Amino acid sequence: MFDYLIVGAGFAGSVLAERLASQLNKKVLIADVRSHIGGNTYDYYDENGILIHKYGPHIFHTNAKAVFDYLSQFTPWRPYQHRVRAWVDGQLVPMPINLDTINMLYGTKFTSFQLDEFFASVAEPREQIRTSEDVVVSKIGRELYEKFFRGYTRKQWGLDPSELDASVTSRVPVRTNRDDRYFTDTYQAMPLYGYTRMFEKMLAHPNIKIMLNSDWREIDGVIPYREIVYTGPVDEFFDFRYGKLPYRSIEFKFETLNKAQHQPVAVINYPNDYPYTRVTEFKHLTGQEHAKTSLVYEYPCAEGDPYYPVPRAENNELYKRYKTLADDTSGVYFAGRLATYKYYNMDQVVAQALALFDKISEMIPARSREVLHEPTVIYTPSPALGLVGRNGVHH
Repeated sequence: MFDYLIVGAGFAGSVLAERLASQLNKKVLIADVRSHIGGNTYDYYDENGILIHKYGPHIFHTNAKAVFDYLSQFTPWRPYQHRVRAWVDGQLVPMPINLDTINMLYGTKFTSFQLDEFFASVAEPREQIRTSEDVVVSKIGRELYEKFFRGYTRKQWGLDPSELDASVTSRVPVRTNRDDRYFTDTYQAMPLYGYTRMFEKMLAHPNIKIMLNSDWREIDGVIPYREIVYTGPVDEFFDFRYGKLPYRSIEFKFETLNKAQHQPVAVINYPNDYPYTRVTEFKHLTGQEHAKTSLVYEYPCAEGDPYYPVPRAENNELYKRYKTLADDTSGVYFAGRLATYKYYNMDQVVAQALALFDKISEMIPARSREVLHEPTVIYTPSPALGLVGRNGVHH
């Protein structure tokens, strides 16, 4: 008998599994339909020995010391400040827009104070900020909106910014200084040996078993458990009772080049040119030294794995109906991006999982926290990382 069946081995499921096993001595079974742990942050060494992110770049950043300290139990870090360039008007300029971006585009020599005045002169005030278009044009005007945001957003979401919630473009700041970092969080770093290695250590507790290539419904009723932590799509859990919640997906196309470096920074955005949105060169992220380099091109699409909940008012209303069902379902905890239909950063998912653990912990009587016997390990680390599990078997 397992105390918890956890559906999904990404951040939400893995953090909860680790906490339940290590802090409450609970027996946990994780089921994931994919062939690996780590969810969308899964990384691996390709045929050339280059460490790549299977589902596009994942850059860790947070202002939450508690989140950073928690993850630091499972990985050392490589300090990394993420920088992005955008291909606009035939040149690579800093993104998010900053003082250098404007001076490069227009051949000006603005100071920060003058740039403030420039933005004010081109801005189109809005009485109410309702859409992603409103966010941008009210700050920096229509021309810059067209150059940097509209095309990118239309490719990414399949919708015009005027059709999307303000939260989409609100995530991208506009600066009047020369700071060209994409994030300004207190903690910015990459797991030194990759995300997969971090997850392997997180899930190495003897109370945790993992079943990969496994749909949880196939084992429901076969393997006994007491409660569920569900991190998959919430509409799928309820058999799409009210219809499907819309998601955007991405098709990833990888390319290896016979050169040590191809791009000046890790990511280049293409808001107006080409069908892809951005190109990532992984070695900038990982710090790996190699004679070759690997890139990934991202092509957003409507079909495929659900990556991004589509932030529109009607979709939020549909999710509220599913949330009501979720709140009324006893013995099931919903956590993570898909289960709560919200675009979270990695640190936000970890924080949510830690908060849910605290909630669960408060409801468990002390007498149920007795030490459990060590079970057999089902999952062992990937041979690509040069690790062997307790039972010496690779999967």
